[in-house]
Amino acid sequence: MKKLIAIMMVVLLAGMLVAGCGGTEKRKVVVGLDDNFPPMGFRDDKNNIVGFDVDMAKEASKRLGMEVEFKPIDWNSKEAELNGKRVDVLWNGLTITEKRKENISFTNPYMENRQIIVVAANSPLKNKADLADKVVGTQEGSSSVEAIEKDAATMKSFKELKKYGDNVAALMDLKTGRLDAVVVDEIVGRYYIAKKPGEYNVLTENFGSEEYGVGLRKEDKELLAKLQKALDEMKKDGTSAKISKQWFGEDIVK
Repeated sequence: MKKLIAIMMVVLLAGMLVAGCGGTEKRKVVVGLDDNFPPMGFRDDKNNIVGFDVDMAKEASKRLGMEVEFKPIDWNSKEAELNGKRVDVLWNGLTITEKRKENISFTNPYMENRQIIVVAANSPLKNKADLADKVVGTQEGSSSVEAIEKDAATMKSFKELKKYGDNVAALMDLKTGRLDAVVVDEIVGRYYIAKKPGEYNVLTENFGSEEYGVGLRKEDKELLAKLQKALDEMKKDGTSAKISKQWFGEDIVK
């Protein structure tokens, strides 16, 4: 009996060693996201994390033979979460900027976006010039902030630029009159206001266009290459178009 136990322990230990030696290849990818960023990533009525980027990440992970875990994070601390290895990728309407490229790597762009200006339906504001002496809201840590800062003259004319934890909170303050306007990703803004007909208007002027990509750590070159290959295949075989049509009614994937 003792001999049998000893043999079993040796087999178990050997298995653990093999797993340890051969376990350098990742078997799970942890996706960091803002879970209040519809339709890219958000919680549904049953508190499940859903969205366009969520479906894209699930499909890509399946093709890589990896499990996927979605981890809500403070979007304002997203680069610290990534480089601190608390998440493996940032995949949630992440805009590719030169500033962000200094700290993280990106896949090729998969979607275009603009920074639109949303006002209340009864607002007299018609253009950027009308934002002078007004209180404007946006999401802290988002590319909206950088887009506004690039237009220094317009930003300087604001009475105040208020930064929020998420876009939904900013849009709610716009509705109640605590803000005069909100600068937000077009994809998110139009999705949200489509569900609130007659409550908001989008101005014709905007704060510029940009592109979304998936963010990874600089050293994760192998994962980046594999993920890019999966995304390219999804585009080629029509899978990404199918996911896009489910969420947007049309194929808007680059």
